[in-house]
Amino acid sequence: MGQEISLEQFDEKNFERFYQKLKQETHLLSQLIEQNACSTHQPVAGFEIEAWLVDENMRPSPTNENYLATFNHPWASAELAKFNIEFNSTPAPLTDDVFSRLHEQLQTTWAEACQHAEALSSNVVMIGILPTLKQSDLNLSNMSNMNRYRALNEQVLHARGRPIHIDINGAEHLKFDHDDVMIESATTSFQLHIQLPLSIAHHFYNASIMASAPVVALCANAPFLFGRELWHESRIPLFEQSVESGGYSGASHGPIKRVSFGSDYARHSIIECFQENLDHFPVLLPVEQDSAIEAFAHLRLHNGTIWRWNRPLVGFDGDGTPHIRVEHRTPASGPSVIDSIANAAFYYGLTQSICDEIVTKGWPLPFAQAKDNFYKAARFGLDSHIIWFDGHKQRLSHLFQTELLPRATSGLESLGIRRTDIDTYLDIIRQRIAHRQNGSQWQRQYIHEHDHDFTEMMRNYLKNQNSGNPVSTWTLA
Repeated sequence: MGQEISLEQFDEKNFERFYQKLKQETHLLSQLIEQNACSTHQPVAGFEIEAWLVDENMRPSPTNENYLATFNHPWASAELAKFNIEFNSTPAPLTDDVFSRLHEQLQTTWAEACQHAEALSSNVVMIGILPTLKQSDLNLSNMSNMNRYRALNEQVLHARGRPIHIDINGAEHLKFDHDDVMIESATTSFQLHIQLPLSIAHHFYNASIMASAPVVALCANAPFLFGRELWHESRIPLFEQSVESGGYSGASHGPIKRVSFGSDYARHSIIECFQENLDHFPVLLPVEQDSAIEAFAHLRLHNGTIWRWNRPLVGFDGDGTPHIRVEHRTPASGPSVIDSIANAAFYYGLTQSICDEIVTKGWPLPFAQAKDNFYKAARFGLDSHIIWFDGHKQRLSHLFQTELLPRATSGLESLGIRRTDIDTYLDIIRQRIAHRQNGSQWQRQYIHEHDHDFTEMMRNYLKNQNSGNPVSTWTLA
């Protein structure tokens, strides 16, 4: 959930000073964008994948401190809970054989991570929500030992003034209250990044919003929480409710939530998102940074406490030129390494295709419709019906075959992706659609056929995951 900080508690002066620096940095970024002074480098791709540590009984193992210390891997880091870890990638130009290279990179890291876990009598598993998780696991003693998380918990609860209330109505209904933000750690994702030339950054951001519905359904891998069958991708409502803390009321928007689909497209420039951060979201972590205004340290820290499902980011090229990235947060973690890379290929290809259309023809879908599509797709997965660019309601599984996969192909071609990579990874998606089996559907079918034995399901899930085979080929045996 972001960078470490030096303090846990703050006073009013901390908030005032931080806000003034945030205001200055937002103004500077606006000037640089207006002057076209941000990076024009061609697209660069990367990812973060969150995972679970589990014991021999497939239960959460709160041992990430020892695991990470003894693993000592440059791409591995802690997450909110002691039973969660994260693996990063080295960014790569989004062209040629990029997906083969990202696949090799993730496969190598994952194999090393699994081997190290076995040496510690545990396992690592990538999945959207761990079905064997219990609410009692989500307590502050299982929070990773980092100032950021303790401060975030305190500030979110202070802003809310009441316990966190979870109410998810899906195939079954689950309601409960929780006293801290640890409930957020139940959600683990596969976050896709793309660095963009400034000229198309806001167009790609808008395209990513439109692509979110197909992507969240395709990648759904979180149907269960505490033994209840909820949405196909239950991470979506769970994360939104677990860190629910509103922003200021605005004349045009009303209260805006910190975890949300967003309030609108970026209509003229990506700066609109950062201006909204300043105008509508109270500072949560007012840790002053000892850095020049050009480092955007306060802007980046504040942006890290606002979790749009599509989130713009500011980074820097090797020569110090600021660049814009888009972080796409809708895919669940898992079900396998090859599925993850296939998901990335589909996302980048589809979004690039939509971006090209936006540049030449304007928005093919109103924001309100893109938002409605997203929540329907998260709830009903591949079985959902959404309204697409022609204005007609279509079954999503059919839309994949008739339009979305061809769009993904053309988008990857326009990025200069090698034909063998296009065929290899989009064929994984074609097979998933043809067999109507993503991670969520496999879990639901397994539980329905095996009398709700979540422990045994996880043993089979882990076995299938470690086989390296795509989820479309997994059996229920």
